[in-house]
Amino acid sequence: MRGRKRVAVIILVICMAVSLLSACGKNRDGVNIVLTTGFNKDEVFRIGSISCTLPEIMVYLTNIQNQYERIYGAGIWEANLGDVTLEENVKDIALAQIAQIKTMNLMAEQYDVTLSEEEESQVKNAAKDYYASLNETEIETMGVDEDTIKGLYKEYALAGKVYQYIIKDINPEISDDEARTITVQHILLKTYAMDGTGKKIEYTQKAKEEAFDTAYEAWEKAVAGEDFDELIRRYSEDSKSTYSFGKGEMDPAFEEAAFNLGTDEISDIVTTESGYQIIKCISAFNKEETDSNKVKIIEQRKAEVFGQEYNAFVENLTRKLNEELWESVHFIHDESVATLSFFEVYNEYFE
Repeated sequence: MRGRKRVAVIILVICMAVSLLSACGKNRDGVNIVLTTGFNKDEVFRIGSISCTLPEIMVYLTNIQNQYERIYGAGIWEANLGDVTLEENVKDIALAQIAQIKTMNLMAEQYDVTLSEEEESQVKNAAKDYYASLNETEIETMGVDEDTIKGLYKEYALAGKVYQYIIKDINPEISDDEARTITVQHILLKTYAMDGTGKKIEYTQKAKEEAFDTAYEAWEKAVAGEDFDELIRRYSEDSKSTYSFGKGEMDPAFEEAAFNLGTDEISDIVTTESGYQIIKCISAFNKEETDSNKVKIIEQRKAEVFGQEYNAFVENLTRKLNEELWESVHFIHDESVATLSFFEVYNEYFE
């Protein structure tokens, strides 16, 4: 079961661009028309042959709400996000998470993936532990019983097995060069300014030439051996002087120049989107960081493979959202409702 905790995180955030419930009222190729009638009592949505009830979504929503409040305080919900409130945003996150889990349970049927007896026992014990942690007010306001929790944990565990099933043959060889992480210092002379609205304004040609002249002056001093830290303080217009990164993470021109440097080497003047840059390599290879980056790259590739399979699966699913019920759902603001261990209890049994 080791690694399941990490997988659980991955499957909750993967394919967020694919909103299972965003097609309501639309008729597009590959998407069935979505209706909002004919629901059972407390049925929030249906995806194919599987549905989500109000108590189920309230477990997710209440736990996420209380996790936010533990970190940021109850006043966090007063934050202004512009067109939507933070509560609406978190509601959408909870809805997307549980919709993905339920969709992956439909995938489990297709691939004939099931839980073992041991996993079924873990689900039962996890549900018993979490339900025992709830007080009467929490049980009543979320509308749950132990079977509700057991069903959610079973779906969560099955989703994890589906993910593992789909990516089981993905084990790419990642070379040191592909995963190499380097650390550099740099001096930046900008070729743009910001107006009062935060909009980027490109320098005039004359101003760019002046910036280049200043960059050239700094470069001459750098290659002559002057202290690079001092040159950064004197010339650079970036608040950050040191960057550690792997391939594909920085401006292409900056990255190409940096990866061609050896330790302590200084680049020529590099033209990037931000301006003129002088780069000094501090470390051309870090074994520990490179090995860590290999793991990240492998996980990204597994996620990409799963995402392709997932997207193909959901493309023709019928999706139905009970809009009237969903709009009536709100956070529970009651000091007695403080439960936030739903996901933590699961991880204790399936890590």
